[in-house]
This record gives sequence, C-alpha cells and structure tokens, in this order.
Amino acid sequence: MPVDQVRTLLAVADEGTFDAAAAALHVTPSAVSQRVKALEQSIGRVLLQRTKPVRLTPSGEVVVRFARQLARLELDARTELGMADSGEPAALPIAVNADSLATWFLPALRRVPVELRTCFELHREDQDHTTTLLREGVVMAAVTSSPNAVQGCSVRALGRMRYLPVASPSYVDRWLADRPLRQVLGTVPVVLFDRHDDVQDSFARRLTRGRDAGPLRHYVPSSEGFADAVTAGMGWGMLPTAQAEPRLRAGTLVRLDPARAVDVPLYWQQWKLDSPALAATAEAVAATAAEALDGAR
Repeated sequence: MPVDQVRTLLAVADEGTFDAAAAALHVTPSAVSQRVKALEQSIGRVLLQRTKPVRLTPSGEVVVRFARQLARLELDARTELGMADSGEPAALPIAVNADSLATWFLPALRRVPVELRTCFELHREDQDHTTTLLREGVVMAAVTSSPNAVQGCSVRALGRMRYLPVASPSYVDRWLADRPLRQVLGTVPVVLFDRHDDVQDSFARRLTRGRDAGPLRHYVPSSEGFADAVTAGMGWGMLPTAQAEPRLRAGTLVRLDPARAVDVPLYWQQWKLDSPALAATAEAVAATAAEALDGAR
C-alpha cells in the first residue's frame, strides 16, 4: 500500500471530509479523492462511505489502524535516529471510561516521563464500548471491561472498579423509609450515566432476582455531575468507591445495602507496537491501577 495513499485515507478519516483532509495535507480535494480511489482499487475493497462526515468500512478501519501504527513507528524511529523535530510531540490517543477518568486515570498519565514528549488525546467512552475505538483505529490503547483482545492488541488485567449503591438521606426518607429495598427498587427514581450504563440495572437484578431498576430514570452524562445528582436526591445510583467514600463520611450520602456492591473488571488493551511512549504509558497505568483499584494484579 503506497504510504502517501494510506496517509491520505487517515487524514480523511480524522478530518471527516475530503475538503478538510485536503486543507490538512496542503493538496487539492481532487488529489485526495484520487489517492483514496487508487488505494481502494489496489486493495480491491471500498474503504470509505462518502457521507458527511465520512464513515470507514470494516476494511477502511483496518487500513486506518495500519496508518496510525505506521505514523507512530516512523516518529519513534526518527526520534531514535535524532532526525525528529525537537518541537514535534508524539500524539497518543486513548479511550477511557468516565469514572476512571474522574478518579484514578489522570494521576497515571502524570507518571509518564516528560522527556518522551507525549501528547495524550483522551476519548471518553463507556468501558463496554472502548474496544470499538481500538477496532476502528481511532485510539492506540483503551481502558475496557473486555478481557478479549481486539485483533492486533495485547490485554492485561488492571483490577476491579467497585461501585456502591448510595442515595442522599433525604431521598431515603422520602422513597425508602420503612420499605424493603428489594420491593421498591423497581419503582423509585434512579440516576444513570447514559443509556449504555448498566451498573444500576445490574445491581437491581441481583437484589430483586431479575428486575431492572425503575422507569423513573435521570441521565447525567458526567461522572462528577452524576455524583452531584445522586447527592442532590434526584435518585439513587452506583458510585465508584473513590467518589462515594468522602460523601459517606460527610453524611451527604448513605449506603443502601452495606453487604452488596457491583465490581466492574477493567483491562488495558493496546496495539502490539514497539513504541517507547506507549510502553511507558502502559506501565504507568498498570502501576496506578494497582494502587487505586480493588483486586489489582
């Protein structure tokens, strides 16, 4: 695959349109179109759906992933040879779930040696869906709940993020006082992160033997905002231990069931790529996870 054509496809995927890719590459839109068409002809497969923004086909995802790996290897090689521009940092896109981002993940990135000059591009996504970004070639690494490695990636266990069922004292007085939790959990208000969030329903199913949390649902797609919504009494919710414990100690939250929690296993998946920046980041993430997560290995 000609390198200029592969890089052009990557630019189109990143920029979203042929015109934007042309501007980024300092060529004409016609040249971009011709390169992508030539690449498709040489491979014998359609790589892009010509929508706005463009969408990669499964074959396009494979080529874009290769393009990112190629760019990463080239930069690392140029750096080792002393040929890289000293002002050119290395970009490292990573997918991470919101709760990890709000609690333990950023301290991990601070451990990466500054001399590696790494620019982190974080993509916030639910831990059940971060592998999609790996598969599409959007990111080079991800914190995920899946132990099954994406093709071309390695996987290592980080530990378990523990979620506690909590609510505000005023919420408990209004909705749960003198009523068995297993009987009312399917009718009272609940807070969820978004429509992919299954942690509350998972807890409810365990407690009620198969029933989800109730239909009175508030969606708050921010880790900090979610915790604030539960504390404000909008509904009950499952908070990571790191967020829940300070509020439990302060008395602004109470634990609904001291005997139960939901543990979500987390894994680090990354491209099988000999990159100093990627390797250093993986070690920093693993070390921080060992300190912050339950059952870390």
